[in-house]
Amino acid sequence: MVQRVNYRRHNKYKTNSNVVKRVRTPGARLVLHNIKKVGKRPRCGDCKCLLAGISAVRPFLYKNLKHRNRTVSRPYGGSRCHNCVKDRIIRAFLKEEQKCVRRVVKEREKTKLVEKTNVKVEQKKKVKPDKKTKSTKS
Repeated sequence: MVQRVNYRRHNKYKTNSNVVKRVRTPGARLVLHNIKKVGKRPRCGDCKCLLAGISAVRPFLYKNLKHRNRTVSRPYGGSRCHNCVKDRIIRAFLKEEQKCVRRVVKEREKTKLVEKTNVKVEQKKKVKPDKKTKSTKS
């Protein structure tokens, strides 16, 4: 007859957190060992690809790991992959370049406006006839 086995913990239902495995001991008894859940590797927040260099453990076990197993030593180390970080850096650089270009264009427009107004004022001064010259002719 098959030997009966009992759960070691209080939960008697077949749930994801109560997975067990039958093990035969050296004394020829059958006992149940509780199996821990397998941890998933963290993923990138932008592209959802797996992050390299970070251990795959359950979330509450990260506090027991060494710091070098929890993160990668670069900006956005434990949350973004290298490609997404590269894209962010390039995007930030291009935004700054755009700001500089806008500033230069505004300055050029201002100088052009000032030059145009100066030219118009000079032309008006040249066009105005002198009253003295008219009176001397007649």
